[in-house]
Amino acid sequence: MGLMPVMWRLAVVVLVSWVCFCSSVTASVSYDQKALIVNGQRRILISGSIHYPRSSPEMWPDLIQKAKEGGLDVIQTYVFWNGHEPSPGKYYFEGRYDLVKFIKLVKQAGLYVHLRIGPYVCAEWNFGGFPVWLKYIPGINFRTDNEPFKVQMRRFTTKIVNIMKAERLFESQGGPIILSQIENEYGPMEYEIGAPGQAYTKWAAEMAVGLGTGVPWVMCKQDDAPDPIINACNGFYCDYFSPNKPYKPKIWTEAWTGWFTEFGGPVPHRPAEDLAFSVARFIQKGGSFINYYMYHGGTNFGRTAGGPFIATSYDYDAPLDEYGLLRQPKWGHLKDLHRAIKLCETALLSGNPTVTSLGNYQEAHVFKSKSGACAAFLANYNPRSFSKVAFGNMHYNLPPWSISILPDCKNTVYNTARVGAQSAQMKMTPVQRGFSWQSYNEETASYDDSSFSYGCINIDPNEGFLKSGKYPVLTVLSAGHALHVFINGHLSGTVYGSLENPKLTFSDGVKLRAGINKISLLSIAVGLPNVGPHFETWNAGVLGPVSLNGLNEGRRDLSWQKWSYKIGLEGEALSLHSISGSSSVEWIDGSLVAQKQPLTWYKTTFNAPSENEPLALDMGSMGKGQVWINGQSIGRYWPAYKAGGTCGECNYAGTYDEKKCLSNCGEASQRW
Repeated sequence: MGLMPVMWRLAVVVLVSWVCFCSSVTASVSYDQKALIVNGQRRILISGSIHYPRSSPEMWPDLIQKAKEGGLDVIQTYVFWNGHEPSPGKYYFEGRYDLVKFIKLVKQAGLYVHLRIGPYVCAEWNFGGFPVWLKYIPGINFRTDNEPFKVQMRRFTTKIVNIMKAERLFESQGGPIILSQIENEYGPMEYEIGAPGQAYTKWAAEMAVGLGTGVPWVMCKQDDAPDPIINACNGFYCDYFSPNKPYKPKIWTEAWTGWFTEFGGPVPHRPAEDLAFSVARFIQKGGSFINYYMYHGGTNFGRTAGGPFIATSYDYDAPLDEYGLLRQPKWGHLKDLHRAIKLCETALLSGNPTVTSLGNYQEAHVFKSKSGACAAFLANYNPRSFSKVAFGNMHYNLPPWSISILPDCKNTVYNTARVGAQSAQMKMTPVQRGFSWQSYNEETASYDDSSFSYGCINIDPNEGFLKSGKYPVLTVLSAGHALHVFINGHLSGTVYGSLENPKLTFSDGVKLRAGINKISLLSIAVGLPNVGPHFETWNAGVLGPVSLNGLNEGRRDLSWQKWSYKIGLEGEALSLHSISGSSSVEWIDGSLVAQKQPLTWYKTTFNAPSENEPLALDMGSMGKGQVWINGQSIGRYWPAYKAGGTCGECNYAGTYDEKKCLSNCGEASQRW
């Protein structure tokens, strides 16, 4: 396991029925069956998710500006509880977690904010956004009608709302926040839990509304969201979604622009044409608020990735890539879509459309206002064939699986399948090579201070395997995600799981000697779970049994022997990843630097390039580990775990399948 603290001399970061919402304050944001109403005006709103901890504060202004240039009205973000309260009552709102600064930058750009407080976020984020200390509160059960949990959830939610109020950031105070979210995708969980889940949903809604923010609240994937909460849709397509009451607007909180990358899996992509098609179809079916998840995915710095096995890259095939660069043609194609939708806004918000069949797979949605505005959406749902349709005494050619937008009911200004935006391809250009490395190897054989669990076994010199040369088989069952086995200080074998099967079994021959042998097990967690019923009760690490087969006595169960345990690595305790390092450690350099040695720390120093482009580290030559730059962890790397799956041509014409549009098969899931 390579652990590489890279130190730069310059700090550069790599890579009752409600018709409207009312509260104790005068609401300037409300809603009706058509749309959100901001300062008395119905709005078609285009939003995009940018999570503030997944990029550096230096990147925020540029990301927000590019989102605005791409036609967005709103920036959506979760609030990450475990980043803001790492220990009980000790709050952190600095650096990448400076939520107030992020929201104020959005306001300066003239955009709105949708604040998803949760505080459960899922988000492929470590422990679903919950701080780990939460699980150790006596009697607690997460996300159900449980008083210890509700006390903590109310406390943190109130904390965030009060901070926003103090900074006057809600739209009702003149700020940019026009929408908030309580809980997150709880509907499927409520279904499993039953009555306690239903009671929890009702409690969460009442608690949120009682905070008096002056803006509406939403619950996504929550069909029974109580009034006045708006229930909303998440998915690749949400055109057939309907809110649970006729006086609520049709909101799409997560229009998935791609999918997350997992270690050991190929990289998913979603064609720009299909994403545009899904949004246009949502609008033509009466939708008025769309949020792209993600618009900029960014990076899971440090140990923030959940899962397990979620990669450090959270690029998500988003319109703005992991480095903050425009992903073309997706960014440009969506920008053109947003412009076309806004040209239709008056007609779209005036009334329900007239729907006319134009053929077996074709139809027209026509919107008209009393003032005379007219907009039409002409759809071809055939995934294979072009169609020529007659509409309004004119003829239109519609590509397969596409929608044409006519802001005046005559002239086509946009078709979802015709990409007019430029294409672009990422090119990595080396700016520095030939670093001078030093290394430090952690010991595994110390009886007094081990970095992991170890136990000792005494082997009789007369054991048969010592004479036959056949190794006994050690079997270890683990709920961890990777496991290194050391025998007498030497690596004997490694095994790892996957996102689909995170639990693992090591079963292999091990070289023992006569007398005392020390077995050391390094169990590695690649992110804590972030989703599932009562995931706070799930285990990670060696569970047992641990057994040895092939001795004269047959099978020996080692589970009941005395084992010693330690969490964490010696190097971290010695602050080897910090800029100052440790004076008690002797680093090896030159030709003696360790090669492919588990539990090795490597470090180097170099000057940052003078250019202003994003920088990335090429980790293709490494195995598995973590990287620090100037004392800041930029996350895990694991290029040695090659991506499985089958990569083929990605055809956008037809219902999107994230399991088909893949790249990097047989290569590292994440190299940079």
